[in-house]
Amino acid sequence: MEKSKKVKITLGLFYLLVVSSFLYFFLSKFTLEELTSYEFIKNNRDYFFGLKQTNLFLISLIFLIATIVWVIMAGFGLPVALLAGFIFGKWLGTFILLIGMTVGATILYILGNYFFKEVIKEKFLNRFKNLEIKFKKSEFIYLLIYRFIGGIPFALSNVLPCIFNVRVSNFFWATLIGIAPQLFLLVSIGSGLEKIIEQNLEAPRIIDLIYSPDIYIPIIAFGVLLVVAIIARKIFYKK
Repeated sequence: MEKSKKVKITLGLFYLLVVSSFLYFFLSKFTLEELTSYEFIKNNRDYFFGLKQTNLFLISLIFLIATIVWVIMAGFGLPVALLAGFIFGKWLGTFILLIGMTVGATILYILGNYFFKEVIKEKFLNRFKNLEIKFKKSEFIYLLIYRFIGGIPFALSNVLPCIFNVRVSNFFWATLIGIAPQLFLLVSIGSGLEKIIEQNLEAPRIIDLIYSPDIYIPIIAFGVLLVVAIIARKIFYKK
């Protein structure tokens, strides 16, 4: 127990160190006024576009590694999904992001299973006891449904399967397939924003964003997916 406590403290301090270092570095380079200006966003769009044209492999690799670290550090998917679409477009962006988030989630699951399994069981087993029977029936299928319907913070959803002792390979493939639809739609929104910025010298109005097919089509599709997921979630988590 003492060893487990030391591990938690060490990981917690490491997490705070990484987050604090990132925030310090980022905020020391840019002001809040710059970050919220349209000119700053457009210039960085041009910068990333040029970088992508000259060295696509390097920027893809950097983004992939950054995504893995982001997920391990308990980051959520929305900002990296929009950024992936903004930089790489919807197809390549989805591919890079999907691999990065799946690998990061799998590493987080392995770490949780090794260091925090008993703590996770103690806190969540009673709450999700009904899922234990389902996972024993067909581990991969129910894990796939679990990843698709969501409803749980992403970082927590990566470690909860520790309760059910799911195989790492099943976790990896179920995550890869299960989170793909919502990631594709979010990346598509980021890609749509990039196209609008490319076509407008001045900041577009909100109404222009809403009426752009590159924005409203993935938003509508995401809304439909969300409704389906909510209905499936109620059935899946029903005791």
